[in-house]
Amino acid sequence: MQTLNVGLIGTGNIAPAYIQGCAPFDVIKITACADILPDRAREFAAENGLTAYSVDDLLACDDIDIVVNLTIPAAHAEVSLKIIAAGKHAYSEKALAVTRADGARIIKAAKESGVRMGCAPDTFLGGGLQTARKAIDDGLIGAPIAATAFFMAHGPESWHPNPGIFYQKGAGPLFDMGPYYLTALVHLMGPVARVSASARMTFAERIATSEALMGARLPVEVNTHIAGTLEFASGAIATVITSFDVWGHHLPWIEIHGVDGSLSLPDPNVFDGIVRALKGGRRDWAEVPLAHSIEIGRGSGVADMAYAIQSGRPHRASGDLAFHVLDIMCALEESAAQGRRIALRSTVAQPMALPAGLADGELDE
Repeated sequence: MQTLNVGLIGTGNIAPAYIQGCAPFDVIKITACADILPDRAREFAAENGLTAYSVDDLLACDDIDIVVNLTIPAAHAEVSLKIIAAGKHAYSEKALAVTRADGARIIKAAKESGVRMGCAPDTFLGGGLQTARKAIDDGLIGAPIAATAFFMAHGPESWHPNPGIFYQKGAGPLFDMGPYYLTALVHLMGPVARVSASARMTFAERIATSEALMGARLPVEVNTHIAGTLEFASGAIATVITSFDVWGHHLPWIEIHGVDGSLSLPDPNVFDGIVRALKGGRRDWAEVPLAHSIEIGRGSGVADMAYAIQSGRPHRASGDLAFHVLDIMCALEESAAQGRRIALRSTVAQPMALPAGLADGELDE
């Protein structure tokens, strides 16, 4: 496989994770970066052996094949559309966009331009969730009939350097953390057909408690506790809660329940973790041996897309998958606001499972 050159737009908190996560893959090489703050881009470039550009100059570079959009969620649509218009393959941090309309524009533009659109999260490519997928595909628990997924915490104002963005439109617990859980569920159980939900905004503002921002008032524009039900096209039903209003809990991250048993899954925000299974009629959970590597990180979705560009196969962390997840999140918000069940406007093919036995640094046979 040819090595494709990658440029980053956005050099904030998540950018170092992409430097580290992309490094093991020979199929991609990060060579350039840009940021709305030129000094930050130059500093990041110097630290990581990259060339710093303005956004426009990076997009004009003939030797950049893929551009990764690491801007804030509210800017994702604008920046991804610029990348596509420049004729580059695009990969965005989650979420794809903050509205369905913008998400649809991105998908349409990429298809019309003949470029690939990819989107985080790619944590479902990690050893934990791929092991769970293999267990389901192999029939370990029989056909899935139900699932639960819980992200519950008390917000990022005690630790994050810029917590205010998490309470602005396009964020909140659903749009910030929901993509990890919903992408994992679609990866494991296929597309969602209908949803229903209840939601609330518990506090009109939050107070930062980190040392740097102690006492800063953070206006809240979004629901901070969302409880939803997902009805999958397969007939399975999942219960999902995302919350910034909970101080602590003992609930699992994700469980999948089939006709013959149950699976307990690791945190979908990481690439590793332990999968446990309980067979019907037994009392004890047993650890499922890892079937895939856990030695990958953020950026594996970019590498998988680079393989797919050259081989012609579909890429796994795709724009279509991200749009379906965006559709689910928008529908949950609409259901809560309207007090009714919402049919999804989109569907998507279940992402292909990774082949077992791949060496570290490989995502293809």
